Amino acid sequence: MTSADAQREEPRIAAWNRWLDWPLTVLAVAFLACYAWTVLDTSLSPDTRAAVDTGLTVVWVVFGVDYLIRLALARRRLRFVGTHLLDLAILLLPMFRQLRVLRLVTVISVLNRQLRDDFRGRVAVYVTGTVALVGFVAALAVYDAERGAPDASITTFGEAVWWTITTISTVGYGDRYPVTVEGRIIAATLMVAGIALLGVVTASIASWFVENLRRTAETTAERTESELAESERKIDLLLEEVRRLRARLDALEPPAAGRPAPAVRSDPAPR
Repeated sequence: MTSADAQREEPRIAAWNRWLDWPLTVLAVAFLACYAWTVLDTSLSPDTRAAVDTGLTVVWVVFGVDYLIRLALARRRLRFVGTHLLDLAILLLPMFRQLRVLRLVTVISVLNRQLRDDFRGRVAVYVTGTVALVGFVAALAVYDAERGAPDASITTFGEAVWWTITTISTVGYGDRYPVTVEGRIIAATLMVAGIALLGVVTASIASWFVENLRRTAETTAERTESELAESERKIDLLLEEVRRLRARLDALEPPAAGRPAPAVRSDPAPR
C-alpha cells in the first residue's frame, strides 16, 4: 500500500503524522545526541548519567504513546498492527535490559521517515543519509555494548566505526567482532540493514541506467522522426522545383514533328 493510499484510507493518522512529524524528529535527534554523549563521554558522573538515561526513557515512552495514538485513530486496527509489526516490536522488546539498544531502532525509524519525506525523488541523498545514520547509530551501540566486556575486540569508538563499515558493506574481515548478546543483536540488525541498503543502491543504479537508456532511445526516436520530416520536406521542395523547371523547359522546347506549333496571339492593328 502506497503512502497516498494510506492517507486516503487513514486520513486521521495522516493528519496526526503531519502535525507531529517535526516534534518527533526533534525528539529523535535529541535522543540520539544524548545517547552519543553518554557513550562517548566517559567522565560523566553517575548522577548525570542516570538523569540522561531517565530522559532517554521518557523520549522512548513518547514514541510509544505516539504508536498507541495512531493505533486508536486507525479505522482498521488489526491491519494497522499487521503493517506496523516492527514498530510494535521495537517498542516492546526494549523493556528487557539486554534489548534496550533496540530503542535506537525507533529513533532511526522516526528520522528515516523524515528523510524519506524530505528527499523523495533524490535517491542518492536519501541513501547516503540513511547509511550515515544507521552506521553512526550502530557504531555507538556496539561500542557501548562491547567496551567493558571480557575478551572484547571492539574497545574504542574508532574500532566500532571500522567494524560498522565492514559489516554494513557485507565485507566482514573478522578482525573485529562482538562477543556480547547486545553486540550480536546489533550485528544481526546491521547485517540485514546492510543487505537492504545494498539492494536499494543496486536498484537505484539499475533504475538510473534504465532511465538514461529510455531517455536516449526517446531522444533518438524524436531526432529520427524530426530528420525524416525534414528530409521529406526537402524532397517535396526539390520535386516542386523540378516540376517548375520541367514546365519552363516544355514552354521553351520547339514543337515536335507532326505537332502543331502553339498559336501565337496577335494583337489587333491599331486603329
